[in-house]
Amino acid sequence: MSFRLLGDSIQIKEINETIKQVAPTDVSTLITGESGTGKEVVAVSIHELSKRKDEPFIAVNCGAIPEGIIESELFGHQKGAFTGAIDDRRGYFELADKGTIFLDEIGDMPLATQVKFLRVLETGEFMRVGGNKNINVDVRVLAATNKDLSGEVLNKNFREDLYYRLRSVNIFIPPLRERKSDIKILFDSFIKSYCDANNIEFKGIEEDAMAFLLNYNWPGNARELKNFCESIVVLYPDNILTYDNVKKLLHLESDVTPRSLPILFSQQKESSEKDFLFRALLELKSDIIDIKNYLGSKKFHSDHSSDENEDFVISKERFSDITMNDIEKEVLLYLLENNYWNVEKVSGILQQTPRNVYRKMKLYDISRDGKWKE
Repeated sequence: MSFRLLGDSIQIKEINETIKQVAPTDVSTLITGESGTGKEVVAVSIHELSKRKDEPFIAVNCGAIPEGIIESELFGHQKGAFTGAIDDRRGYFELADKGTIFLDEIGDMPLATQVKFLRVLETGEFMRVGGNKNINVDVRVLAATNKDLSGEVLNKNFREDLYYRLRSVNIFIPPLRERKSDIKILFDSFIKSYCDANNIEFKGIEEDAMAFLLNYNWPGNARELKNFCESIVVLYPDNILTYDNVKKLLHLESDVTPRSLPILFSQQKESSEKDFLFRALLELKSDIIDIKNYLGSKKFHSDHSSDENEDFVISKERFSDITMNDIEKEVLLYLLENNYWNVEKVSGILQQTPRNVYRKMKLYDISRDGKWKE
């Protein structure tokens, strides 16, 4: 059986190589990345490729354990240590002896518990809550977080010594939106796995529907994609999945820009956005030489005018009556003109589907000859 992250992106190939390098050792490893990227998959892979693979693998979500009982859960307690402690109890570290413990959401561990945890990392020793003797364990420690631990250290929410001791090796898993070549591979794997497990036949997916999935931002990363695959197989059995099927399941209206897809400008908070755009346009003054009278010619010119050496000046007052749609149209036109009207290239720059770019072109009556044609 192969234990690795699925994907053919450079990032995933590098992570899988790192897993193979660190697995045979006992070095503590910190796995970072957004929720749903597959941090536990990496932890399991390291364990299964290690010399401890036949010993316990204990996964603990530190963020899900109340602060008042987390030490008891991790290190165990003696009978009578507190109200309700009616018997001796082994903690997760004892249960993981000779094996691997995976501490997920390590950034949520209370500071008081971090002190005791650091001692386990350095000596392999701890005391149960209410105990009076040291217990020794031989445990490989893997930890994960979606937080910026260096920032947590600066904010005094995480111990600096523990941070540097813990991250002997740091494996960062990029979000799915940054490795789009992996989406199709994960989609096929999730669909096949679910269909095989439930004896369901998958009829396929239309090209534009798959294009939409490839360009969707997947804020929940691989976990969201996995749940999507399971849901869509159940809801649309014996059907070839269509563009509308996909958008409906993702709760996206057919006549609006998809949720979580990058859009040119938000329709909300227009005043603050205009201030930002005002500054952004000034930054582009070396490329955009002249904007005439409310974006005068309704085009961004890439060629230099006769006064190309004059300073680029535009006031906030002139900018105040420009709508977000006006700016979105001009940016789209600018990108098309400066990329030889290559819609595929522009859609890649905007991280949109070509279909969505064409829809915007139609909406704003944009075409190479100046008039949109059906």
